[in-house]
Amino acid sequence: MNGTSEGPASAADPSPSAVTERDERLAPRTGRAEPSAYRSVFATAPLAMAVVDTEGLVVSANDSLGTLLGTDPAALAGCAAADLVDLASDAGTWHAYREVLRGHRSRLRCTRRLKQADGHSLWAQVTVEPLADAGESGDAPGLLLSVADVSARRELQARLRHLQMHDPVTRLPNRALFFERLTAALEAESYENGGTGRIGVCYLDLDGFKAVNDTHGHRVGDRLLAAVAERLTRCAEEAAHARSGAPLVARLGGDEFALLVEDSTGTDQLADLAGSVLAALQPPFELCDRRLSVTASVGVVERHTAGTTPTALMQAADTTLYWAKADGRARWTLFDPERNANRMTRQALAATLRPAIERGEFALEYQPLVGMADGRVRGVEALIRWNHPQFGVLAPNRFIALAEEDGSIVPLGRWILRTACHQARRWQLAHPGEPPIFVSVNVAVRQVWDSDLVADVARTLEETGLAPDLLQLELTESAVMGSAGRPLQVLKALSDMGVHIAIDDFGTGYSNLAYLSRLPVSVLKLDGAFVRGFQYDAVSDGAGPANPADEVIVEAMVQLAHRLGLTVTAECVETSDQASRLRRIGCDTGQGWLYSRPVAPDRISALLGSAGPGGAAGVQAGVGNP
Repeated sequence: MNGTSEGPASAADPSPSAVTERDERLAPRTGRAEPSAYRSVFATAPLAMAVVDTEGLVVSANDSLGTLLGTDPAALAGCAAADLVDLASDAGTWHAYREVLRGHRSRLRCTRRLKQADGHSLWAQVTVEPLADAGESGDAPGLLLSVADVSARRELQARLRHLQMHDPVTRLPNRALFFERLTAALEAESYENGGTGRIGVCYLDLDGFKAVNDTHGHRVGDRLLAAVAERLTRCAEEAAHARSGAPLVARLGGDEFALLVEDSTGTDQLADLAGSVLAALQPPFELCDRRLSVTASVGVVERHTAGTTPTALMQAADTTLYWAKADGRARWTLFDPERNANRMTRQALAATLRPAIERGEFALEYQPLVGMADGRVRGVEALIRWNHPQFGVLAPNRFIALAEEDGSIVPLGRWILRTACHQARRWQLAHPGEPPIFVSVNVAVRQVWDSDLVADVARTLEETGLAPDLLQLELTESAVMGSAGRPLQVLKALSDMGVHIAIDDFGTGYSNLAYLSRLPVSVLKLDGAFVRGFQYDAVSDGAGPANPADEVIVEAMVQLAHRLGLTVTAECVETSDQASRLRRIGCDTGQGWLYSRPVAPDRISALLGSAGPGGAAGVQAGVGNP
């Protein structure tokens, strides 16, 4: 038999002769029950029910409905069913109910909170559906309203949800509930209908909490987290007294907490809250016969809700929390879009460093190192540039630190070494009548530790044919001083090979002079800060006298270096007056814009062999001072 969920489809009428005596005996059992039986079932059913006419008025109600609503069922007749079970409280439910009354919808099911006559309320599941075959029985068409008390089920669901959405240690809302509230606060409806249209987050992390766990155990650690949660909750409650609505305090995991401020009024409000949080955590905690102190770092973000997503807001909060940690801990830090843009740029550069080496985006420029006595080019320093497709030409200070952090300085350093040595050999072959110039290459400490630098240098010199004494490797003073173990062995091996070792930026780091006699160093490069002390020419500039202390210090370092058999290069030489004083002091070579800025390899060829009575003037004429 074909049919639908509402009941079986109509069948063809059988002929009277087809009805047998057996069919007649079965007819009373398979046919329709008497209306009185229906009424009896309806009246005594444990499910609360009422018959409703097409106008929405109650025709009759059973005893269970009267008991549920706390009234006489007979008194319900003629009442509007929608009023009894609160179907008109929202437009969607009311529209669906009207559709069922008109026969345009087969069923309505919803959950409503109903108030009984004695004032108590309950949760009920309300179902409205047409009475089946009401018209065929001779009764007027209508609907059946059934109401089931689901208060116990709702209470169980609420308890389960509370357990699911709260942290068992601190009893605070957990990450799931925090993000649920945050998402709801950022929905358009929440701020378009009144409110400030702003939102703020204080994202905090306890400083040194791991040490508490490791020293005192997780039981004490959990109690400390619970005590911290109590103080944070008090801060939120005190903030609520001054403004409408208390911030939501949540534990996001581990020792991380967050305070969500909806309808915030600006950064001042969040700053005050962050300050009160830090102040609240200052007093020691008395736990398990122990006196524990803990501080927190707080990242503060406050912005317009429009255009903000939960992910973006929490990423900003996490970044700001990291800044607070990096800035010294036990403080709050406000989100800075410019600082974040720099961070994003650093991340973008770090992510593309290694591929950039493979794509050949790096190039070398060379800055001359000029003999102070005769103005001849003695060597060049190789300086790397990154021709970035998005950010343009980048100087080393934009990416070398990143390369050292992620280890890409090792392959990058090999490329610099190989490229510089190849270029130095080409200059040597192109100018056979001139004394060959050396090339100076900067080396990072990580190259010494993470690679076989000695083997890399030996292989490069063999491939290029460059003599070892035409290669100079520069390491910063902080990297060389205190060297022991592997770094010292590497430096000695390179020196034994004939490669010159130079200490860069000498005079600004450890300046431990005792190391100079033990390290295989052949060159000191004085930091430009000392040379800049020579900057003013009292005669020509009228800017005042030079700093005599700097000149005395430089003279002493030059004399010391010469007594130890070292040569001295002065960095950042920018004026003729500086060059004259350095020459008088006895400095061996100079480097700076007086002679040339870093230039392409072909510009260096113009300098080779250029010298004249003016010393450095020959270099200036050859390259110019752009």
